[in-house]
Amino acid sequence: MDGGLLFFIVTLGFAAVGLLASLGVPIVYNKGSSTNRLHLLLVITAVICAWMMWAIVYMAQWKPLVNPILSES
Repeated sequence: MDGGLLFFIVTLGFAAVGLLASLGVPIVYNKGSSTNRLHLLLVITAVICAWMMWAIVYMAQWKPLVNPILSES
């Protein structure tokens, strides 16, 4: 599987998890308008941070900026 396609599929997976969690949080923790907004903000922030961490690590391994130099000794 191509690296770009895998990146896109996993990104869609993160978006789906974020959407499901965003829809599920107000159902499970219905404590009022301002609290629901806070929970929604925390869920969206957590999903974005998790995706960014995964994307940075994945891209660092996919297209490394530094190539190792092998010594002959």
